[in-house]
Amino acid sequence: MRILFLGDIVGPSGCNSVKQLLPDIINKKIIDFVVANGENAAENGVGITEKICNELYQSGINVLTTGNHVWDQKETVEHIEREKKLLRPYNLTNPSPGKGFEIFNSKKGFKIGVLNLMGYVFMKKCEDVFKTAENFLKTHKLKESYDFLVVDFHGEITSEKMAMGYYFDGHATIIVGTHTHVP
Repeated sequence: MRILFLGDIVGPSGCNSVKQLLPDIINKKIIDFVVANGENAAENGVGITEKICNELYQSGINVLTTGNHVWDQKETVEHIEREKKLLRPYNLTNPSPGKGFEIFNSKKGFKIGVLNLMGYVFMKKCEDVFKTAENFLKTHKLKESYDFLVVDFHGEITSEKMAMGYYFDGHATIIVGTHTHVP
């Protein structure tokens, strides 16, 4: 089973790179499931639209996560209610449209849980991420609820990302830090 996480897709150049290169990467590397953060994929580099989501899905992405720019394109509020492959941070202040966690099936039939969390430091649009993670792990278990768990932790500071990595140790297959737009 091979899972690929692409990280932050930014603007038209990021979208074009994914559309041109991803199908070949999936075939050559025999990738079974692809997750990417698309919150900055829109034309102006903030937010995402339904059209962009569909183009990225067609290129091979299975799930798109987001973060603090999820609502920067107004159409996303309605689109995210219909589209289960577009996730917003699970710990956004309620009520928020859409979902922050979903279970998907891979090409090989494995159940892949994808959890989108957003850091609390400098991003106060959300509930305490550690309390949210604690509550999540009480009801969702690796190898019971799903075969693999992919966590996108969209956060500002590296110490919070590192702490979350330690927190999910043994509970997630992969945890990736997004938002800062650096590798």
